[in-house]
Amino acid sequence: MAKAFRRKTAKKTVRRTAKPAPKRGGLATAAEFCAAARTALKRGEPDTVPDKTLQQVLSAAVKLYAAKVERRGHDVAPFPQNTVTATETVVTACGMIRAADLNMFDVAIWFHRPPGIE
Repeated sequence: MAKAFRRKTAKKTVRRTAKPAPKRGGLATAAEFCAAARTALKRGEPDTVPDKTLQQVLSAAVKLYAAKVERRGHDVAPFPQNTVTATETVVTACGMIRAADLNMFDVAIWFHRPPGIE
């Protein structure tokens, strides 16, 4: 009888669907990214968030923000008031200006561009 029981269970195929594990160093959700960023900053260890992860999130956020501004105008706030310092804003803006190979003349033209002009 024990042999018969083993045969039946051996024939059964159990299929389980597992969620794919996030890649090492990768984060599955925006909430996880934000939590990891807050923790890294609180501990004074910003390098615990991989550069590639930061670049992916920042690239997606910049593209989405630009699309919303183009569609709705300048009433789209990039972040809630008093959540980012002036220094953090300028450091990030300068990094993006350099990465996009812009100069201050280019930025000045865009800064004073009226809404709705592409």
